Amino acid sequence: MNPLQTLRFAFAGLAANKVRSMLTMLGVLIGVAAVILLLAVGNGSSAAVKASISALGTDALTVTSGTGNSSTSTATSTKPLTVADAKALADTAKAPDIKGVAPEVTTSGTALYQGVSHTVSSIVGTYTAYFEASNSKVAKGDYFSNDDVLNDRKVVVIGSTTATDLFGTISPIGKQITIGSTPFTVVGELATKGGSGFQDPDDVIVAPLTTVQNAFTGFGSLSQIVVQAASSSTITAAQNEISTILMGQHGITSASAADFQISSATSLLSTQASTTQTFTVLLGAVAGISLLVGGIGITNIMLVTVTERTREIGIRKAIGAPKGVILGQFLAEAILLSIIGAGLGVLVALFGAHFTIVSIKPVIMPSSVYGSFGISVAIGLFFGSYPANRAASLRPIEALRHE
Repeated sequence: MNPLQTLRFAFAGLAANKVRSMLTMLGVLIGVAAVILLLAVGNGSSAAVKASISALGTDALTVTSGTGNSSTSTATSTKPLTVADAKALADTAKAPDIKGVAPEVTTSGTALYQGVSHTVSSIVGTYTAYFEASNSKVAKGDYFSNDDVLNDRKVVVIGSTTATDLFGTISPIGKQITIGSTPFTVVGELATKGGSGFQDPDDVIVAPLTTVQNAFTGFGSLSQIVVQAASSSTITAAQNEISTILMGQHGITSASAADFQISSATSLLSTQASTTQTFTVLLGAVAGISLLVGGIGITNIMLVTVTERTREIGIRKAIGAPKGVILGQFLAEAILLSIIGAGLGVLVALFGAHFTIVSIKPVIMPSSVYGSFGISVAIGLFFGSYPANRAASLRPIEALRHE
């Protein structure tokens, strides 16, 4: 029997039990679609976080209070970051590789405009250097100035999400909003950065540091200090200068006793890459279980098929059909179940990738499509081989006696 005839008999065998064949293919479909979509969600999450981190600027460094690893640090106490620390970092004589310094205090609150309220997740008090250091560009209006910071003016630059929720389609420039009980004038709207699926960087209000300290946080410690290196090639030099200056400010003589942390977009991307890889592998492993279940379904259905068609097998062997023909026919049926199910699973996954899943836009990886399809076919071959071999090994006389 040639391959074309084997394929024709395999299709006929599947068509004889349409509902059963469809349910078996559904198991494979779900497995393949789950693998592709879950890996796409992991990949999409990685891309979103990477874009969000990159949006901070490749030459930006963030200084926070505290020690990164308590097991290796010998710091006996932690001093908070202060405006004095930021001013020391801005000394170009001591730090020639630092271009700009922006001390930050952060809080949250509710903004109100003509009866419309919006809870803002991040209200940032900072210097003008913050916008360039954090790669925050205005789409409308302008930034506040250094003079606004010195004179404690109540002006703000708002994110695109905040602008949309408060003003809708109206331009926010020149409008007055109330945060708490303090009125502020909107002087600019930031360009959209896009969210990572976990936090919206566009839901922000940025105001002069002194204004936010006076109205909300008080004149205590800073949340962090954003430092802009002179260029992306001087990141390491700038980081060393930050360490030297802050150790002097805090009276620290040993680097192991540092009570502050310095992070960059590069280090964050490295950490994110390793974390996301682990996350994606786990998602793929969980989805792979459903593929295995689909393979077991193929074994089950083919065993039932062999049992039902025992007499047919006996007749075919009695009239001279060799073992290889019987084996090929049932293997072809198992492989067809997996190929059709996998093909439909790929189509479902490609369609599902057009939708947002848990606030993440899936990004399909071609390797996951080819890989899951190939594994599905291999599973069909593997799990179909036992029933097919069982059918081919039936003795004609016993098969003909089967009721």
